[in-house]
Formats: sequence, structure tokens, C-alpha cells
Amino acid sequence: MARNCLAHSLSAARSLTEFVLITLIFVALPLVRATTDASDVQALQVMYTSLNNPSQLTGWKSSGGDPCGESWKGITCEGSAVVSIDISGLGLNGTLGYLLSNLLSLRKFDLSNNKIQETIPYQLPPNLTSLNLANNNLTGNLPYSISSMVYLNYLNFSGNSLSQSIGDILANLAGLGTLDLSFNNFSGDLPNSFSSISNLSSLYVQNNQLTGTLNVLTGLPLATLNVANNHFTGWIPRELTSIRTFVYDGNSFDNGPAPPPPPYIPPPSGRSRGSRNHSKSGSHAPDSDHEASHSDGGLTVGALAGIILGSVFVGLAVLLALAFCIRKNKKKAKGARTPRESFSVGSNNVDTQMQEQRVKPMASITDLKPPPAEKVMGERLQGKNGSVKRIKSPITATSYTVASLQTATNSFNQEYLIGEGSLGRVYRAEFPNGKIMAIKKIDNAALSLQEEDDFLEAVSNMSRLRHPNIVTLVGYCAEHGQRLLVYEYVGNGSLHDMLHFAEEGSKTLTWNARVRVALGTARALEYLHEVCLPSVVHRNFKSANILLDEELNPHLSDCGLAALNPNTERQVSTQMVGSFGYSAPEFALSGVYTVKSDVYSFGVVMLELLTGRKPLDSSRVRSEQSLVRWATPQLHDIDALAKMVDPSLNGMYPAKSLSRFADIIALCVQPEPEFRPPMSEVVQALVRLMQRASVVKRRSSDESGFSYKTPDHEAIDMSF
Repeated sequence: MARNCLAHSLSAARSLTEFVLITLIFVALPLVRATTDASDVQALQVMYTSLNNPSQLTGWKSSGGDPCGESWKGITCEGSAVVSIDISGLGLNGTLGYLLSNLLSLRKFDLSNNKIQETIPYQLPPNLTSLNLANNNLTGNLPYSISSMVYLNYLNFSGNSLSQSIGDILANLAGLGTLDLSFNNFSGDLPNSFSSISNLSSLYVQNNQLTGTLNVLTGLPLATLNVANNHFTGWIPRELTSIRTFVYDGNSFDNGPAPPPPPYIPPPSGRSRGSRNHSKSGSHAPDSDHEASHSDGGLTVGALAGIILGSVFVGLAVLLALAFCIRKNKKKAKGARTPRESFSVGSNNVDTQMQEQRVKPMASITDLKPPPAEKVMGERLQGKNGSVKRIKSPITATSYTVASLQTATNSFNQEYLIGEGSLGRVYRAEFPNGKIMAIKKIDNAALSLQEEDDFLEAVSNMSRLRHPNIVTLVGYCAEHGQRLLVYEYVGNGSLHDMLHFAEEGSKTLTWNARVRVALGTARALEYLHEVCLPSVVHRNFKSANILLDEELNPHLSDCGLAALNPNTERQVSTQMVGSFGYSAPEFALSGVYTVKSDVYSFGVVMLELLTGRKPLDSSRVRSEQSLVRWATPQLHDIDALAKMVDPSLNGMYPAKSLSRFADIIALCVQPEPEFRPPMSEVVQALVRLMQRASVVKRRSSDESGFSYKTPDHEAIDMSF
């Protein structure tokens, strides 16, 4: 009996255990299913914090949480992956954060009709099919990462304050069906890459500052086109007149569609300039048979026959004359052809293809606008050695004449000189239309023979670098043996001058401003190293190449110029002497320079921001002449760190922020390149520092964020 009781007890226990296990499995199953991918969670947490933790986003958290399992507002998941974020029209402000590229499964991203500020992050979710950031307060330009978002079908940036040229970043978006860039401040011509968007059915670019012609849009399957209220000129291509909805008022088009091929027939007078909503049914084609036979005052059959016969005779005469001239020129060329000319003739087909694909912008002295798109830039540049160099990719910058640049600088007068770089002098240029630019006049002695031939290729590469913290290359000049680069003008001087030569107290950089300068330049280097393909190594990163605008936003200059610098590894030019204090150890030892060398130089600039000292200063005692050697051992000593801070700050900084800043410096200036962090990690660390500092800003009455070193602030700083 005891045995039966024991057996029964064991059976009951086994049943109870099985029941508990089954129950646990069923309870845990939805949790397992709902567990969101860790990288998606992190990206959403950063976005939530960057949007200032809005209460409208119910369920969202800045740390922890499970977006899929907890049904965060606007989030749609498939399994553990976030596939859609739709949080439009919620009055959200702040920024979008820096980890959007972590959202690898995201297909729809809609934050339209909010109040989101600053620039569009240049690392967006890479696999989107729909991106809508319309009607926010976004500034800057289109991010370069769009060029690799090959699955995009819908793209809408309308109703923001985006500016500069659109740029050739859409060539790979063959699947894009709708593109809306309306109601912004875009300028320049429509880029050639528009012609590659082979499925584009709707294009909205109204209410911008766009110039040039619409020729690049011919051949696209457009059903809706709105180009109203821009500065387009020239004829309206005939191919566009069949578009069902075509709005083009508020421009400076010539009357009617483009003229047909010769013999020329003028467009009908009934077509008014800037007519609206033109459709195929309302077309007045000048070559219509119906119109020719029923026009007012129609021609008789005899008169018509006479005109036709006369045209035939004139055409035959012209053809005979052309044939005679061609034959005569061929005879002359036989005895005078050089080997180079033979090469040119042999490559005629290649040249023709290049001319069809490329546009050469030319600047006029009065308005600096590029010419109509019919002009080409496929011609070859003849080098000193007689070689012929072809450009491999389009140049999106404007071509200037030497005469226009001489006029703008009073023949490069000394009064217009504003600086001198590694390749030549920099002048302030004032153009007749009121625009102010900076012109780098490259010293030809600084270029080797090969590098001079490669000038246009380097310009082509530099013209595609577009980032809010990088000085934009506006144009170039390559004629009469001159090599000049035209940049946007950043008028508040360099960081080097601001730190080391500012005499006025008003020009002293606050701690908040210094952190923002570090973050902006870090983002510029991150773009060069990790967004551009192939990576761009700056090679000359220093505070003198960080220009500040009126709001003390940093703009990195000389990006891409390394391609024009002497390339011999151990060669050191006199211009590089000023960069010795920024050079990484591996460059000094072996002449090797990589992206990690740029990271080291960035760490040196951060040291300048922290201490206010120059990288090399012979006026100091010997042990303190090298900033890196003197400062590095003290970066983790809090007491020593407080003594290192720039005295001009007068103690107005948060201790915790200073310590975090020093930690980032220590990582960047490590002697071994492999131990230095990539710039994306540096950016994230500085963003976190800024986000924590915003807590101080919201709790402080001081507008600049963190300016006082008081016991109360020190307590808050512990949350950094």
C-alpha cells in the first residue's frame, strides 16, 4: 500500500511538473516572439532621446523596453524586426539621432508634419522603400547615403529649409516612383542623375531656386511634373508637353515648347509664357497636319509645291557645299596630322559618348549661373607633356573663367588675401551679383606633372562632397595654365585664430561652443571616412582648417585636397611644417597616413579646445612644448585636468563633461593606430555628452547651456 501511495505521489508530482512547464512555455512564448532586435531597440532609444523624450510617443523609452512586444506608438514589427515607423503629425521636435542606420529591416519611415530640426542624418535606414520627412524644420542638404538606398519607391522632403544643389545622388534609384523636393531652397541645375530614375512617375520641385533647363527630364515616364516658381530658362522640351499634369508657371521659359529641327517653324502665338496645367489634349503642336491645312490664310497647292521644290534645291546645294569642304579639309589634314591627333580621331566614339553623358557648367561674370544643359564637359584637358586626360565622372561644381575670378579679387590683390594653405593662397572674392566666395589659387609649383593632369578628376571628387560641416566646393577654373578652386565663404575665421589670437573677450569660445565644434568636425570626418566610397582621408586635419560661421558652427576645409598633394611617402614640404604637431606617430616614422591618422589629428584639435594651447609651442618650457606629450599623462587625473583647462573659460564648465571630453581625447591620441576608435564611435560619444548636457540646459536659466561651475550644477553633472 505504501508503494502504491508513493507511485501515486510521483505520478501526481510528474503531472504537476508537466503542467507548470507547459504553462511557462505558453506564458513565455509571446515574450520570445516579441523580443525586438537589440540594434533596433538601441536606434529607437537614441531617436526618442534626440526627440526630447516626447510624451506623445506612448510606450517609448530612452532605456530598456521592447518596442515590438510593448506596442510602442507608431511602430510596426514583423517578428523581432521593426519594419515601419509612422509617427507623423505629432508635433515632435528635436533631432532624429545618430543611429538610424541600425534599422536594417525598416521599410517605411514617416515623420512628416512635425517640428524636427537641424540636418537630415546622413546615415539613414539603408533598406527603406518609403521615406517621408515632409513639413519639418530641416536644414542643410540631402544626405549622401540616399545614393545607396536602392529600394526607395517614395521620397518626400518637401516643406523644409533644405538648400544648396540637389547633387548627383539619385543615379542608383531606378525604382523611385515619387520624388517631392518642393517648397525648399534648392539651387543650381537639375542633376544629370535624374535621367537615371527610369520609373519616376511624379516629380515635384516647385517653389525652389532651381536654374537651367528641363532637358534632363526628357525620356522619363512622368505622369505628374510640377516645376513652378523656380528660375528655369530655355525652351520647354517637346517630350514634356505630353505629360498629363504639367505645372510650370513662375519661371522664365521661352514661349511654347522647344522648336522642332530645322527648317525652323516658330511656336504658335497662342502659347502664353508660363501657362498652367498643360496636357496633351490642349497641345498646339506646330507640326500638326490639321493645323497646317486649316490655318487662317491657308496656302494654295501651287504655292506649297513651289516651297517644297525650293527647299529641296536649297538642301542639295548645302549638302554639295558641305561635301566639298569636308573633302578639302581631309586633304589638308593628311600631311599635318600628329600622333596625338591620330589618337583623338581613333577615340572619337568614346569622346562622343562622354559628351552625351556629361554637362560642363560655365560661370558668367554677372550671375554665375551655369549654362543650358546642351553644353558639354566631355572635352579633354591637354597636359604639359602633351598627354590627353579624360574626366572619369561628372563635375557638379561650376566652371569659372580666369577673367571672372580676377575681376572678383581685383587681380588677386593683396588686400583680398585671407590665408595661405598647403597648395597656395586663399583670397576673398566679391562678385558683381553680390556673392562672396573664397578662392584658393593653387601654386603650380606645388603640383607634379601627373597631378596637374589629374586636377579635374580631383575637382570631380571634391564637388560631390556634401555635408553641413564641410566647406562646399562651388566651382573651379582650369584655363590658361591656372588651377583655382572656388569655395563657399565662411566669414568668422578659423578655430586656430579664435583659440590662439582672439583678443576680444566677446570672441572667447564657451565650453558649450567648444563641444559643438568638436561634434561638428567629428561628423565631417565620419562622413569622409565611413560614408564616402571610397573613404576620403583628409591628411591635413588641424584647427586652421576648421572655419567657423557667425553662429560658431564648424566647417572643415581642404577636404579631398590630399589628391593634389605631393604623394612621395617620406617627402615633407615646407607647407607641412605647421602640421607637425597634429601628425600621428606612424606618419612621422613611416610616412603612412590612414583614416586612423586623421583620428589622431582630431584628438589633438580636441586638446586645443580643452587647453587653449597650440600643438607645438616653443615659447613654453621644454616639457610643455609638445601638447600631446604634456597633456596625455594627465587626462585621467581629475585634479590635473582642472589645471589644464583653458584659463579663458574662467572655470565656467561642468566637471563631468570635462572628464568625458578628456576620455575621448585619450582614445584618439593613442600611439597605436589600431587602438584608436572609428569616427562614428567618437561622434556617438560626443552626442551622448551633448544630450546629457541638454539636461543642464533645460534646468538652467543660462541660454548657452552649461556655463557656470557651481555646486548645484556639479550635482546635476553627475547624471552625465
